[in-house]
Amino acid sequence: MIYLLFNEERYENDIRALLMAFYHGEKILARNITNLEEKIYDYTPSDKILRVIYKGESVSLCLYDNQGKLLGEGCCEQLPKERKAGKDVLKICLYDVLSKVTGKELPWGTLTGIRPTKIPLSFYEEGFSRNEAAENLRKVYKTSEEKIQLCTQVAQNEKRILDSVDYKKSLSLYIGIPFCPTICLYCSFSAYPLNVWKKEVDNYLNALFKEIRKVSEMVKDYKLTSVYMGGGTPTSLEADQMNRLLCVLEQSFDLSTIEEFTIEAGRPDSVTMDKLRVIKAHGIERISINPQTLNQKTLDIIGRRHTVEDVENAFHMARQAGFNNINMDIILGLPGETAEDVTKTLEGIHRLNPESMTVHSLAVKRASRLNQNLELYPPAHHEEVNRMIHMAWKEAEVMGMEPYYLYRQKNIAGNLENVGYAKPGKECLYNILIMEEKQSIIALGAGGSSKIVIPEENRIERVENVKSVKDYIERIDEMIGRKMEKFPNFGIF
Repeated sequence: MIYLLFNEERYENDIRALLMAFYHGEKILARNITNLEEKIYDYTPSDKILRVIYKGESVSLCLYDNQGKLLGEGCCEQLPKERKAGKDVLKICLYDVLSKVTGKELPWGTLTGIRPTKIPLSFYEEGFSRNEAAENLRKVYKTSEEKIQLCTQVAQNEKRILDSVDYKKSLSLYIGIPFCPTICLYCSFSAYPLNVWKKEVDNYLNALFKEIRKVSEMVKDYKLTSVYMGGGTPTSLEADQMNRLLCVLEQSFDLSTIEEFTIEAGRPDSVTMDKLRVIKAHGIERISINPQTLNQKTLDIIGRRHTVEDVENAFHMARQAGFNNINMDIILGLPGETAEDVTKTLEGIHRLNPESMTVHSLAVKRASRLNQNLELYPPAHHEEVNRMIHMAWKEAEVMGMEPYYLYRQKNIAGNLENVGYAKPGKECLYNILIMEEKQSIIALGAGGSSKIVIPEENRIERVENVKSVKDYIERIDEMIGRKMEKFPNFGIF
């Protein structure tokens, strides 16, 4: 347990996030103390106590063990009054204290947010060079040289792609299909095993069709930039169900303006030639087949219930169906996996030669079965995962790919990241749009969270659907009503 004691709540969330990065997995209890001389006692042997004491514009940081022994301290004599600048200075001071005490240096330095590329991207948009953006990451955030190189390169590729997007009266669309063949060990998404929910799929689709038709009327004056069908596993639908869904989309929206349409065919055991032909017949070019690993023992542990051969067969089937823009996802840090296992996965993906590869660092989600069974399935150590990330980066370069989008999640060990790599011209526009929040994205289906970008006010508003499939079906009119009520307030229709 880490006790965070402070006399003011300024920057509490930022301090907490940095503590979590250094002491991954530890619980943090924040307490507002009024007696600055309060003694520190009654803690368990492994507990640590961070006291953050503000006096005017100065702040002192003292880290103690459970006996009150001072482990490290720092002081900021004059915090800038502007909030962001003050936060950056405080986090540098705290980083130095925690780094000295733990002996650790975090690859991303003081950056704990999920979208670090926003920083260099904003520099580029203001006319600064890559070197200037890199120096900012180095000085203000203590970011490592490797992550600086990655972050600034991603932001460069993002800017090149985003500069070509016409944001005037445009938006993108997300379609959620929450069903999966099975639920993976690490998954906490709103996914429903098909063997349990099979009888409800048509009812779900009918509710989704209703939402599609109503929302298309609301946004009829907007053109679509991209469409992304995710989940769950969209290809868990039967071929005729997928055909009906795509027909409803075509009848409801003008798809002639879209630059990209992606469907996740994430589970290879859900891919058939009939489904691929349906998808291709509707003019969709980009799909994602996601092995996560090409090691059979790991596939068995995480509950994928398919073989490495199934992955290869699904990929070759997609090529035979005419798909020339295929992404593959992998996860680094899966239980029991070593760098040698990752090498095997990367070599297998290289042989298949997809157009893009998305590399995820394992995030232990609170609601996942993995989180409930960590003793049985311990994930790889974050230093090992960082080594794996470097290996994937280098292999992507060999395959002719560059990093084009990047994001981070809570509960990723070692303060690490997820990165999308692609061959030139094969980047996923939707991925960049949702990460950089440059365009409104309307999300339809159970668990969908629409993000309305209001650039003149520099803010994002969300309109959410319920996560439960049962509730979504029963309350579809309410979900539509939420959009009808809130969209006009945010400048939509």
